[in-house]
Amino acid sequence: MTQGAGQGPEAERTATLRDFRVPAYVNETGPYAQDTRPADAAPPLDEPYPDGYPDGYTPTQRDLPVINRGDTIQLPVDPAAEPAARTAAGPGPLFVVGDVHGYLDELIGALREQGLIDAEGQWCAGTARLWFLGDFTDRGPDGIGVIDLVMRLSAEAAAAGGYCKALMGNHELLLLGAKRFGDTPVNSGAGTATFQAAWLLNGGQKTDMDRLQDHHLQWMARLDAVEEVDGYLLVHSDTTAYLDYGDSIEAVNDMIRETITRNDADEVWDLFRKFTKRFSFRDEGGADAVRSLLDTYGGTRIVHGHSPIPYLLGEVGSEDGEENKGPVVEGPHVYADGLAIAMDGGVTMAGKLLVRQLPLDG
Repeated sequence: MTQGAGQGPEAERTATLRDFRVPAYVNETGPYAQDTRPADAAPPLDEPYPDGYPDGYTPTQRDLPVINRGDTIQLPVDPAAEPAARTAAGPGPLFVVGDVHGYLDELIGALREQGLIDAEGQWCAGTARLWFLGDFTDRGPDGIGVIDLVMRLSAEAAAAGGYCKALMGNHELLLLGAKRFGDTPVNSGAGTATFQAAWLLNGGQKTDMDRLQDHHLQWMARLDAVEEVDGYLLVHSDTTAYLDYGDSIEAVNDMIRETITRNDADEVWDLFRKFTKRFSFRDEGGADAVRSLLDTYGGTRIVHGHSPIPYLLGEVGSEDGEENKGPVVEGPHVYADGLAIAMDGGVTMAGKLLVRQLPLDG
C-alpha cells in the first residue's frame, strides 16, 4: 500500500498494527471485539482507514466487525435442492465439521453426538466420511490435541472402510508461518508485519507452539484447500480468492502446496492474507460469487467455515456480564439463494461447534 503525503515511519507502524488490532474506539474485552462507538459518530482521527479498508485488506479476528443487519436471512433447507445422497451400497454418509480452534472437549462431544466416535474416543462410524473444514488451532486451549485426534481418526476411519479428511484454514497457514518464519518481516500491504506477531494477536497459544512437532507441520503443509464431494464444494473461507490459484481443484491444491514448499515468507503471507478474506457470499452479489466458484470447480452447493454464523446473522453475544452468555446457533446457516452453507457455529464466542451430516435435514 503506497503511503500518502505526510505519512512517515510512525504512521506506517500504526497502520501495520491496525492490520490485526481493532481501532481505538473498539472494546477489546471479548474474543470478538465489538464496536461501542455510537452509530452516527465520525471515525476517530487516528483511524488509519476512515474511508474504508484498502483493496486487499481483510479484517482478522481482532477487528472483525459487529454486523447489525436485517437483510441476511436464514433460509429453510429445501431437501430437493440438496445433492442426492448416496445409496446404501455406495460410500457411507457424509459429515462436515466447522472451525474447532482448539476446543478439543467440545469436538469430542460433537463427534459422539453424531455417532462418529465411541465413549473412548475411537472411530465407530464404519464407512462414514468425515471432512474438517480447517482452523484446528488458536484461541482455544488445545489445538495440538485437536490435530492429534484428527490424525488418529484418519487412520482408524480408513481401516474401517471410511475416511476422515481435512482442509487447510487460514490458521493452519498462520501457525506454519509463525513456526517457520517467526519475526521475519513481511510486506503486509500496510507496512511491515511478522507471522509471529500476527499469530499472537490472533489467538496463538504458547502451549500449542511448545508441543508442535515436525509431523504436525508436515500434516498441515499437505492439506488440500478445496475438494468436491457428492456435489458439495468444500472450502474453508467464504471468499473467491481461491480463483487466484487455479481454474481446477487440482490446480488450486497443487499451487498452494507449491507456495508453502517454496518457503518464501512473503508468498506464504500473501496466501494467508487471501485466506482471511470473508463475507464474499453475503448480501448483494453473494450468490453470484458462489456461482463463480461452483462454475469453475464443480458442485451445486458450497460449504465453508471461517466466518462465524453469529456474524453472518448479526447475532453476537453480550460481553457485559448479562445472563446471555453467547450467541445461539442451532445449526448450519444456509444463505446466498440457498447455494452456501456456513458451518462455523462460533465456538470461540461460546457458540456451537458444528458437526453435521449432509444432506441437511429439512
